[in-house]
Amino acid sequence: MQQAIAVLDSGVGGLTVVKEVMRQLPREKILYFGDTARTPYGSRSAEQVVEFTREIVDYLVQFNPKMIVIACNTATAVALEDITGRVSVPVVGVIGPGARAALGRTRTGVIGVIGTEGTIRSGAYEAALRTLSGDSVQVVSRACPDFVPLVEDGNFRSARTQEIVESSLASLKGKDLDSLILGCTHYPFLADAISEAMGPDVALISSADETAREIRAILERSGQLAEADDAPLHQFFCSGDPAKFREIAQTWLGEQIRLTPVVWQVPHIGA
Repeated sequence: MQQAIAVLDSGVGGLTVVKEVMRQLPREKILYFGDTARTPYGSRSAEQVVEFTREIVDYLVQFNPKMIVIACNTATAVALEDITGRVSVPVVGVIGPGARAALGRTRTGVIGVIGTEGTIRSGAYEAALRTLSGDSVQVVSRACPDFVPLVEDGNFRSARTQEIVESSLASLKGKDLDSLILGCTHYPFLADAISEAMGPDVALISSADETAREIRAILERSGQLAEADDAPLHQFFCSGDPAKFREIAQTWLGEQIRLTPVVWQVPHIGA
């Protein structure tokens, strides 16, 4: 049986990574877990996030995946090293790919980062950007804790959403940044509202595209790219309301998820 790429997130945000993996690697089987019952992670302690990430990984490894993708910026920031040391398969986070994508796009060297409180507090993006570029970039960071609840509720486009986005990003105006890293995989769901708030001169950087390229590179090097011609059967799990999860997944992934609408609730995880 084809081994899957396991993708985990605090909720629905990791679906942005899944969509890009499906586009770039259509033969790969996806095993997704969204911890919708305990989202958001950004306001939790690092210890809690590590504990939750371990629980999800322990659940997913029973399916024998060939790779684990931590498609949550908060979990990547605080748990990537821990998880890498606990499993025997490659583990990919989303912060490094996002930083590389931003550096390839910026012209002014002023890069904005928005994310959860946990991600911004960790300084992980600033560290990644400076590791890759030295002191040649200026990083402006802002926590946007109100964004994840909007996405988890499926409230992507409304006057209230635009108002919250405008208010949250007001402090970034006038900073001369030309690139803005969406440092939470939930945030691409709000890309239209964020773009309207920031204006046409600011490029929005999602880590999904670069993360999918990194996944491909790792699997190519290890000779593990899927070769079967049959369409893969994807599996989607969530710890909270399966109906809401299914609704958001079907909206975001479109026909790809309608072909394999497998959504299972796993209420016992973390019990």
